[in-house]
Amino acid sequence: MDKTDIRKLSLAELREQFVGIGEKAFRANQVYEWLWKKSVTSFDQMSNISLDLRDKLKNTYLINDIKVDQTQTSSDGTIKSRFVLYDDHFIEGVLIPTEDRMTACVSSQVGCSLTCKFCATGYISRKRNLEADEIYDQVVLIKKQAEENYGKPLTNIVFMGMGEPLLNYKNVLAGIERITSKGGLETSPKRITLSTVGIAKMIKKLADDQVKVKLALSLHAADDKKRSSIIPINDQNSLQSLSESLRYYTDLTKSRVTFEYILFDNFNDSQEDAKNLAKFCKQFNSKVNIIEYNPIDNADFQKPSFKTLNNFNKFLINEGVFVSVRQSRGKDIDAACGQLANK
Repeated sequence: MDKTDIRKLSLAELREQFVGIGEKAFRANQVYEWLWKKSVTSFDQMSNISLDLRDKLKNTYLINDIKVDQTQTSSDGTIKSRFVLYDDHFIEGVLIPTEDRMTACVSSQVGCSLTCKFCATGYISRKRNLEADEIYDQVVLIKKQAEENYGKPLTNIVFMGMGEPLLNYKNVLAGIERITSKGGLETSPKRITLSTVGIAKMIKKLADDQVKVKLALSLHAADDKKRSSIIPINDQNSLQSLSESLRYYTDLTKSRVTFEYILFDNFNDSQEDAKNLAKFCKQFNSKVNIIEYNPIDNADFQKPSFKTLNNFNKFLINEGVFVSVRQSRGKDIDAACGQLANK
């Protein structure tokens, strides 16, 4: 008989099944707490559950948890993990330690279908979406790394790993619910950032569903021709459609959106590019993160000079744009922005 992955069941479904096998409904509550509050991955760890019930659980259910397959530690302390899934697929996640925070960068898909030219994951075909429990597991394992390696709690979570979160909307939101709920890890939604290349209709859905996490959009060019050349999905999600969806999002949620902008030498780093970016950003309550380009094997982009970066930054500030320059972490182990590729 095929076993059911117990973490696919809601609490109500679990209660119903427990009653069906002659157990008290409250036992389901106890098991559910072990799974989502205490993050156990074995029925043997459920110490307040009788041995008889544990045997029933083993015979009926399984827990398809993810496991750390390999880790690499950067000279700056960043830890990259390759996780193996129950079906032998691999994904990557990153712990980014700084003085005042511990950030988990997690994946939402196995590979990616969007083929962005500057991103290593974009050169890997999408194998499948991650399940909610697989998203949750990444956070649990990276949280453990923060505590064991740095003696500090995990403070922030960013969906900036492999995949496009808004193309796995249902599972990503279900994973976030496990991470934020009182019955789960109780992480504040304000400490979670969902990063997208821009799926206009799904940005509106985020607003309609009143999702409380922060939103970041990988912009990288405020000119449709340039943007489409490096982010092909811009052909179906033009800057005009993104502008409409972002205005809808910021008006409805009263939240600020962050634009991520990687500077590429002689591509999107001119004063005209900065002018276009400022014009686009000033339509909304927003800020801009300028990101240095991190090299990947399949692309020949280069990062601009410090002078060019500085002039670009100054132009935005003079235009009244709130801007910061984000330093890359983990470049020496291919753990920085755009470098995750299961190498």
